[in-house]
Amino acid sequence: MNSPDSTGSAPVPPAAVTPAPVCSAKGCRADAVWVLAWNNPKLHTPERRKTWLACAEHREHLSQFLGVRGFLKGVVLLAEWEQRGRTGETQTGETQTP
Repeated sequence: MNSPDSTGSAPVPPAAVTPAPVCSAKGCRADAVWVLAWNNPKLHTPERRKTWLACAEHREHLSQFLGVRGFLKGVVLLAEWEQRGRTGETQTGETQTP
């Protein structure tokens, strides 16, 4: 009765907030800027892509880690990767971005 909402309806909860994607580097909680697409040819079919996210600071380190093993297939900006997902474009065949 003392509620500011005198209609008796329940308060509307705030919209769900999706947390910003964070870097995949161990212990890093920085916002992700890059998507590193990779696959392990011993485990995955050639068209399969796994992803790691990287902040600006860890992009090179994570890329080298995957590259030395022959797993790295491409690096793209997170915004571009998300745009491709919204438009339904394929996310294989990424290009290395400086």
